[in-house]
Amino acid sequence: MTGREFDEAAGEATPRRLFYFNAGFLKQRRVRRIVQLAGYDLRLGKPGAEDLIAVWGHSPYAARGEAVADKTGAAIIRVEDAFLRSMQPGRAGEPPLGLVIDRKGMHYDSSAPSDLEELLATHPLDDTALLARARGCIARLREADLSKYYGYDPAAPLPAPGYVLVVDQTRGDASVTRGRADSNTFREMLYYAQEENPGARIVIKTHPETAQGYRQGYFGTDVASKQVELFDGAVSPWALLEGAVAVYTVSSQMGFEAILAGHRPKVFGQPFYAGWGLSEDFTPVARRQRNLTRAQLFAGAMLLYPLWYDPYRDRLCSAEQAIEAAAAQARAWREDRLGWDAAGMRLWKRRALNGFFGGVKPVRFRARMTAVGHARGAMVWAGKADLAPEAAVRIEDGFLRSRGLGAELVPPLSLVCDDLGIYYDPTRESRLERLIAARARLRPDQELRAQALRVQVCRAGLSKYNLGGALPDLPEGRRILVPGQVEDDASIRLGAGDVCTNLGLLRAARAANPDAVILYKPHPDVEAGLRPGAVPHDAALELADAVLEQADPVAVLDQVQEVWTMTSLLGFEALLRGVKVVVLGTPFYAGWGLTRDLGRVPARRQAHVALDGLVHAVLIDYPRYRDPVTGLACPVEVIVDRLAAGTVPTMGRAARVLAKVQGIFAGWAHLWR
Repeated sequence: MTGREFDEAAGEATPRRLFYFNAGFLKQRRVRRIVQLAGYDLRLGKPGAEDLIAVWGHSPYAARGEAVADKTGAAIIRVEDAFLRSMQPGRAGEPPLGLVIDRKGMHYDSSAPSDLEELLATHPLDDTALLARARGCIARLREADLSKYYGYDPAAPLPAPGYVLVVDQTRGDASVTRGRADSNTFREMLYYAQEENPGARIVIKTHPETAQGYRQGYFGTDVASKQVELFDGAVSPWALLEGAVAVYTVSSQMGFEAILAGHRPKVFGQPFYAGWGLSEDFTPVARRQRNLTRAQLFAGAMLLYPLWYDPYRDRLCSAEQAIEAAAAQARAWREDRLGWDAAGMRLWKRRALNGFFGGVKPVRFRARMTAVGHARGAMVWAGKADLAPEAAVRIEDGFLRSRGLGAELVPPLSLVCDDLGIYYDPTRESRLERLIAARARLRPDQELRAQALRVQVCRAGLSKYNLGGALPDLPEGRRILVPGQVEDDASIRLGAGDVCTNLGLLRAARAANPDAVILYKPHPDVEAGLRPGAVPHDAALELADAVLEQADPVAVLDQVQEVWTMTSLLGFEALLRGVKVVVLGTPFYAGWGLTRDLGRVPARRQAHVALDGLVHAVLIDYPRYRDPVTGLACPVEVIVDRLAAGTVPTMGRAARVLAKVQGIFAGWAHLWR
């Protein structure tokens, strides 16, 4: 899953000595680390004939290593960025998410076969699981709007659909010169685009490095006319391809993405994706005679050829894990790119909120907002929505929050952002509600991911707060768990219905189940004396067979047959573990066919959603996660690992005081950042 070269190197008894003569290998720590993880020992010095020399593709500096190889007899390997790289181009300073390490050549050099070409020509590429992975990854890249560079504005305007797309590249790039092309090839391509599409609008897509001023392209304003326009908008390539009626390219990776998007691009150079029956090639590579499907091409180029890096765990990983890392970081960048003004945020939360949302521009904290500006986004803590305009995004803790209570000022690992409502308010539609309905049908890759996540969460015994606790001996019989809640909580006020107190819930559960063993679990915030909702012990025991004080609620779930709740998240956690759930209120997980609903369910909840669809919406799609180790936006699986391993923040008394002080200064961070 992480590249053939990794498999070969990892099988050797000791790392192969790999010498380099390019300062880039010395300065770029991520590149060095990936090469090291692939089984190579990077060194300076003089190699022997049995050693290897690393060069960066066919860059101008590659000649140094090639000259040493000629003198010593050492073999050359060529290193380049993988096809899913980073938010911004490498010249902006971002490290790559993956590399290709090629011992035969380089994928963009058509003068000789590369490892990728050999793989595409000779590998069976007929494994059902491999091709299913490829199809899932293609769909996920499209869903998350990921390309080689994925730092584009989702709100940026696109050309009106119906155009012919011509893709420009950076002048003198090795993918052009090594693909038997030059400036004349680009002029020829534009000529054919106009000749073959008389009267059609021609849109020339400027390369991101050209648009950002790093390198010159092949097309300038001299080619613009009534029919031809240059377009340098930082937009999604997938969206741009969707509006195109034809695609012309020399050797751009966008030609590969055009194939994945369903186009048959017209190719004027000799890139790796040409010659496999998926493009119309003006200068064919004679030795490429095999016809491939899109899934087979993707499997070779993205699953088998590259080495992908996991920035959270510092290890090589699968393409799927790399895609999810890119998706999490792209989502954070796109949502935060304008900066945020935030209202209703308590002092101790502000540092954590800046960590989540201040990666591009620091969050500006305000006591109240009267209007939403156009230059920045507006957010408000959901429970204090009256402090901001209706259009502000509502923020709340996520469902895998921390190891400790929010009421004890433990910072969150996940937060949800809702632009429609908030998940615990059934009186209006929320973004989560839409996401759940959309997951009534899952792709195979989505179903597998949700299943794997559910297994991970249950195996690790995780819940929202992960407080742990002892599991007392429980009475025998048909056990029903009744979880208490905070009685002034917004989820009770907005979604509890006729039964809106813990004592009322106990009475309802006992009345409906006179012979069952009722187990009452007080809410941890209530047990800690931080929030209202306490039921006197004697009163609870008149209705319940046992009161489980300080007990681990997740451990209890493994011992019960049913849960009765108003709106508690424990109902969702019970569903994860296959426990039947009866709800008297209207929590977010009610009304989808997974619970017995005794409360009022909104008529808009019409979809029947399988458990894995609910899991995908609630734990994968809706929240944003931040890795407490690296500080990076991350997918949910990283948080599950951190919680399971205990590598998460906690909060002592001194830290709580410090958090409030940091919160004060976080509100003024814009003055020095």
